[in-house]
Formats: sequence, structure tokens, C-alpha cells
Amino acid sequence: MKHDYVTDGAEIYRRSFATIRAEADLFGLTPDEARVAVRMIHASGQVDLVDDIAFSPGAVAAGMAALRAGAPILTDVHMVASGVTRRRLPADNDVVCALNDPAVTEIATRIGNTRTAAAVELWRDRLDGAVVAIGNAPTALFHLLERLAEWDVRPAVVLGIPVGFIGAAESKVALAENDLGLEYVVVHGRRGGSAITCGALNALASTKE
Repeated sequence: MKHDYVTDGAEIYRRSFATIRAEADLFGLTPDEARVAVRMIHASGQVDLVDDIAFSPGAVAAGMAALRAGAPILTDVHMVASGVTRRRLPADNDVVCALNDPAVTEIATRIGNTRTAAAVELWRDRLDGAVVAIGNAPTALFHLLERLAEWDVRPAVVLGIPVGFIGAAESKVALAENDLGLEYVVVHGRRGGSAITCGALNALASTKE
């Protein structure tokens, strides 16, 4: 039995993005924000995701400029790091996940927090001007905000899109309401995850849809 389905990859992408733009309410977003939102919707399969996406006014421009300038991408989990489409990166940017660093377990014990939060401690030297992408761990996002209140460094933008039932929604509110001057992209509520976060990252890396 032969099924009738589209087999051309480029055509699948074209139709997918056209469907999203036809069905999603992108009103009120700038063209660049809409392009990022379309990628995030594509990764989730849910056009109503746009209702929960929030951008700080300069987030997209800051993220795009940082990547063009060669800034590293700092991620909370390897799933996010693996989902970055390397050929879209404008400056062969480093994609860093410190979760498996040998120091993480000791740091987690010392600070009394998760390993993903502990890995944030290892970002300090590369954090200034970086693109931060948190797609899994609310504890990493909370801990980042706590550390940024103490450290004299600022990332270019924080993609705070952790998924989950405990702390996820609250961590994203904390980012969106930050008083540190951080540029951000969030998906309010419980939804989020590595795929959606990578959708946002890949959209910042290249304007090619």
C-alpha cells in the first residue's frame, strides 16, 4: 500500500510556515518577532502557543546581533544544545552545555540546588553578551536570575522557556518581570521545552525561514 504524502522537504517547510501564518494570530508582533514565533509554533505544533509568547522590546534584535558578533549560546541541557542547527549559526558560534562538567555534582551539593542550576555557576566567564537558552530547568532560570543580581555581567538575551509543572510558570514570570534590564523571550505557563527553545534559537541565528 502506497500512501499519498508530500516528500519534498523544502515544500513541507514552505507549507508548514504558510499554514502557521494563516492560522496563528501574529497581530501585534513585529516582523522579526513574528518570524521567531512562527519557528516556535512550528516546533510545538500548536498555533495557540503565540498567545503565551512574550518578548521584551529589544530581545530579537539583541539576540541576532549577539550571534552575528560571535557570542556563545549557553544552554541548560544537552537536548537544547543538540537542537541548534549549526549551519544556521552566523559565526560558527560555540554552543555550550556545562551539565556534564565534573564540578557540577559538587557545586550542586554545596549550593543545595539541582545540577542544572549548579551548571549556571560555570557560565560566569562566558555569560557577558551571551545568548542564554533555558528549555528544561526552571531551577536553572531562577538561579541565573539570582546570580545576575550579584554578578557584574549581562547576557545579550535570555530565552527562558522551561517546560514543567513545578516552578516553570513562576520562573518565566520572574524573568519577564526582572529589574536587571534583561532582554528576554518566554512562553508563559507550563508549556516550553527543548524543541520550542531551539525553534527560537534557530530563528535568531538566521532570517531564512
